[in-house]
Amino acid sequence: MSKLWGGRFTKQTDSFTDHFHSSISFDQRMYKEDITGSIAHAGMLGKQGIIPECDAKLIQKTLKEILSDIESGKIDFDEKAEDIHMNIETILISRIGDVGKRLHTGRSRNDQVALDIRMYVKEQIKDIEKLVLNLQKVLNNIARKNTDTILPGYTHLQRAQPITLAHHVLAYVEMLKRDYDRLECTYMHTNVMPLGSGALAATTYPLDREYVCRELGFESITLNSLDGVSDRDFCIELLNSLSILMMHLSRFCEEIILWSSHEFKFVELDDAYSTGSSIMPQKKNPDMAELIRGKTGRVYGYLMGLLTTMKGLPLAYNKDMQEDKEGVFAAIDTVKMCLPVFTSMVDTMTVRKDSMLSAAKGGFTNATDAADWLVKKGVPFRDAHAIIGQLVLYCINNNTNLDDLSLEEYRAISPVFDKTVYDAIRVEKCVDARNIVGGPSKEYTSKLIELNDSYIKSLEN
Repeated sequence: MSKLWGGRFTKQTDSFTDHFHSSISFDQRMYKEDITGSIAHAGMLGKQGIIPECDAKLIQKTLKEILSDIESGKIDFDEKAEDIHMNIETILISRIGDVGKRLHTGRSRNDQVALDIRMYVKEQIKDIEKLVLNLQKVLNNIARKNTDTILPGYTHLQRAQPITLAHHVLAYVEMLKRDYDRLECTYMHTNVMPLGSGALAATTYPLDREYVCRELGFESITLNSLDGVSDRDFCIELLNSLSILMMHLSRFCEEIILWSSHEFKFVELDDAYSTGSSIMPQKKNPDMAELIRGKTGRVYGYLMGLLTTMKGLPLAYNKDMQEDKEGVFAAIDTVKMCLPVFTSMVDTMTVRKDSMLSAAKGGFTNATDAADWLVKKGVPFRDAHAIIGQLVLYCINNNTNLDDLSLEEYRAISPVFDKTVYDAIRVEKCVDARNIVGGPSKEYTSKLIELNDSYIKSLEN
């Protein structure tokens, strides 16, 4: 087939060049955006008198028919037509002849692809935001059921202080709130209409860019044609937002992998989200969590790949920028696959409350509260820290816990101790005594759960 740009060429491109140069294998997923943008562009050309209005209407009508034929599987795209833009235009011309050749008036593939990818990314962001909100809702419900479920909090993966499962899970809700905000910010930067930038220097035709902007549901138009065709910041922002989101999922997956092990026994994953071993019949593996953890690296790679592609490009458009779409598409696909699986996995897992409580009562997680008790009795904190350190060492040497020491053993280290220390170091008291904003107490946690409910509902509406 002859190329639509082939006027100055004396021979056809090499067949391997066609394959190497073509992007239709991956950018065909933007067919709807390409056709929608072309329909708006054609309408504007007719309204402005740049092409006859009857031609504009015929182009729009035919483009809608092509869209319908694509969605019903009646059209096969041609690699020799290079990309989705040239495929659609070639099909259009084959159906209405010279009238179809008027469509590309006043635009370039450079601003056309910039428009298509922005339209595609906008829609995908909204889809991902819904998945993020759904996960927040599930985690908030898990928290609601576990405001009394005590487990150890960790630093350095060492038992540190007692908290509740609600408090732990709500930490991830906070992360997901930030993920949602980042996606919203990316959406705002994506929601700018570049069509009319031309190849790099706009056009001499009297385009009504604001009309196209309104027709396509954009917030504003780009104000510099060089930037309009060469900007891929919004793609990089999206990949960054998705990378951080995947990092949050991966951190939680790592904890679930640990928690579901025989060593922790904090949770048991539902059979629907676990797999077995081909040789060891007893195994129940957290493969879904491991896969999500592994796929996080892929999304990081797409971010670094696009940053590297863009870092040395002079203005304006360069063919290197064709490399933006595969990574963006793959990252979107990965996140949209991981989020529902992760959400269902945590929603169906069984919480082993007894194991969590038993772990919280071991490892001296109440040591800080014992030190705080001394401080409230007038002992300077550094002295209190040293006293409790000595008590912990005594417990280790005698294979016992702070809870099980006699008052005489306490007083042997410091005469300040009295029997009220026992109530202060109960893990339940340790948790509920931390009743400030951000703390793990049941009272505060319950308030935060209600606030989260309101926040999620406001975004859903």
